Formats: sequence, structure tokens, C-alpha cells
Amino acid sequence: MSYKVLLVGSLHHKNENAILKYKNITLTRSPDLNLDLNNFDVVYCPGTVVDVIRYPNVKFIFGPHFSVFPEQHSMDRIRGPNSIYVQPSQWVVDLWKNSNNCNDIVIKPLPFGVDTDLFSAVDGVKENVFIYFKRRRTEELEFIKNIFDTSGISYRIFVYGSYSETDYLSFIRTCKYGIWLDAHESQGFALQEALSINVPLFIWNVRLLSQEYHSYYPDVFATTIPYWDPICGEVIYDTSEFHEKFLDFLSKLSSYRPRDFVLKELSIDVCEKRFIELI
Repeated sequence: MSYKVLLVGSLHHKNENAILKYKNITLTRSPDLNLDLNNFDVVYCPGTVVDVIRYPNVKFIFGPHFSVFPEQHSMDRIRGPNSIYVQPSQWVVDLWKNSNNCNDIVIKPLPFGVDTDLFSAVDGVKENVFIYFKRRRTEELEFIKNIFDTSGISYRIFVYGSYSETDYLSFIRTCKYGIWLDAHESQGFALQEALSINVPLFIWNVRLLSQEYHSYYPDVFATTIPYWDPICGEVIYDTSEFHEKFLDFLSKLSSYRPRDFVLKELSIDVCEKRFIELI
């Protein structure tokens, strides 16, 4: 069965690319609601607030682009039996559900599919190493660099916001592993794309939203890896864990199968099914 979806307003380009690849979704774009909404199975408004009470017979999916934390004036307008708000993963769902602004609003986790065809594994010997750095304390990055420099490990650093996706894709395909030093992620496409290429990752995770450098967020639960499995690599939280866990990670490199995890949990087909279930 094919589903007709009206997309109102803008959407993160990775999310939109995923929807366009969904085989059973026909997407129509519009800047507003000035169409016959009865022609659609659902109206999807990633960042556009709508007074749903005016459209009692229309199904709405909202989010995840309203705001970092729920704002009462927006939540009051979308509150109704015909609407759902989506967040890319469960930890963000829980964060919003704990707010009084979200009483009686259905909030569901909805990741968008990773392009496993574009981000595919390649054969051949892989000798390179990369570090991904995003909104963490520079002292933490220097800690890793010092270990690598002392050990004679050559590496390349990708800093969030300062590289091209083409360059990133080209290089990590040559990598035997990556070190991930990142703040919280609601989905984490760059990380999941590395896993899709079958690159094992050593994750220096966060526990709190406030660990994002210069964020001034509250001390509430957060994670770098909302979607994860031990077959993808190893996870630490503190410098004291680094040396022992890193040696263990290196000893098991050949046993990790991160692409298998992405294909099972985050592929285009899997995420399309989740989207359709919400409809």
C-alpha cells in the first residue's frame, strides 16, 4: 500500500533524503496547508506549528524540529487526538515527556533511514584512523591526541561543521577504526554512516546534556549513541577507562560488524516501516 504524505515546511536534509527513498511513501511538499488535506493520509510538519483543533479529521505528525526543549505555546496548539510528535530516539522522547508542557501529547521515537547504499562497505586493506570531534572540551581531544602521538598512531581529525561529506566518506572508507568524541545526538547520522561503512568505533560517550561544550544545558541524561550494539565497537565515559578499553577494542577489531547493526535497525526499509506504523 502506498501512503500520501504532505510535507509542510522544511525538514533536515538527511531526514528528507530518507523519506524520498521510502518506496511506499508519496511525498508532496507545500509551504502551508492551502491544499485539500483530505487527499493525504497524513500531514507531516517537522517544524511548523498547526492548530490541530481546526482539522479534526486530519492526521498530523510533528517534529522533531520545533525546539530543543518543549515550549508550551507550541505544544498547546498541537495537542489533540489526531496528532503525534516525533523525536529521533527514545532518550529525547523521555526528555520531552518529563516536561509539564507535553501532558497528553503522544511522543514517539522515529529515526530516519541511513543510506546504506551510499554509505557502503568496501573491500581492501584499511590502514587509516580518524577522530571525530563535536562540541566536547578540547582537553578531551588533546588527551586522545597525546595517546596517539606517543604511540606513533597517525590519524585525521574531522571537526563537526568543518568538513565536506564527500571528503568524510572518501577517507573513512580507508579506515580500520574511528574514535568518536561527541556530545549528545538525537540520531547521529555521521556516526551511523560510519557504522554503515562497517568502520568499528571507539565511543567516548556522555552521560549528561551539559557535557556539550559551551551549551549551558541542564544536567539531565543524554547520550552520544541513541542507537548502538556491542557489535559496533566499544564505549567509555571517563579518561580512566580509556587505556584498558582501547587495547581491548584493538584486539577485537576483526570481530565487530557495525554494518550488520545498521542494516537491521536503521536501514531505509526498516525506518520506512516505522514511519508507516505511525501513520
